[in-house]
Amino acid sequence: MSDGARESGQADGGAGSTGGAGGTWSGRAGAQAFAAVEAATDWLLGYPFVFRTLSHRIGPGDVLVDYGCGPGQVADAAARRLQARVLGVDTSPEMLELARRTAPAVAEFHLVENGRVTGLADGRADAVMCNHVLASVPTQEAVLAVFTEIHRLLRPGAPLVLLTTDPACTGIEYASLRIGGGPGEEYGPGDRLTVRLRRTDGTWQDVHNHAWPVGFLPGLLERAGFRDVTQQRPTVDEALTVADPEFARGRAWAGERERPPLVVTTATAG
Repeated sequence: MSDGARESGQADGGAGSTGGAGGTWSGRAGAQAFAAVEAATDWLLGYPFVFRTLSHRIGPGDVLVDYGCGPGQVADAAARRLQARVLGVDTSPEMLELARRTAPAVAEFHLVENGRVTGLADGRADAVMCNHVLASVPTQEAVLAVFTEIHRLLRPGAPLVLLTTDPACTGIEYASLRIGGGPGEEYGPGDRLTVRLRRTDGTWQDVHNHAWPVGFLPGLLERAGFRDVTQQRPTVDEALTVADPEFARGRAWAGERERPPLVVTTATAG
């Protein structure tokens, strides 16, 4: 899963290939394809809010793990903006190979094998961000396993900041994605849904995700040992003061204004 994987359930506009990044994003070609996802909606309503939340909880030199770093764009941006020591982790060796070449601000990279991050001790992280990883995770048990491993990495009292797409936002034309089928389609926990992602060359790619309704996540986080779970749905008006101003004002963002599709969930390791 990779940040760069974005919404694909296996992708990172910067995000998420840790739950089993097979299919669309597998292998070297898949890593390159993942890196070519535009992720404009994420750079407006997602990543800037993740960074802002983290900036309130960690300082320069603190260890931030990007769980599901993909090709590393988001991890690299976080390292530069937060001045944190960012460690990228992913299940895909090919994603990590690409990230090592293209994300010079990231301090270290670690492979996730059999659900465990290799080379990182318990309590190593001052914070973890996890962007669009859950879309590639097929079952409740597997989501709980991801949360449990993240909890292992965090010192007590440290934050997890989780970025997800609301699978209820179907039938709306967002700048860089389309979620599911027509308006009003409903998806339960783990249901398969198709997401269409815009590439940097203007073409679109269909990917198969798993739906995780945002209201389902707090209970799983608490089962994994987290507390103080909060959720925020960033809006375009908020983004005008958080995201890059030129970028935020450069498009109409009609769909994003109609129904913002991204949710930032924050929790504290107990």
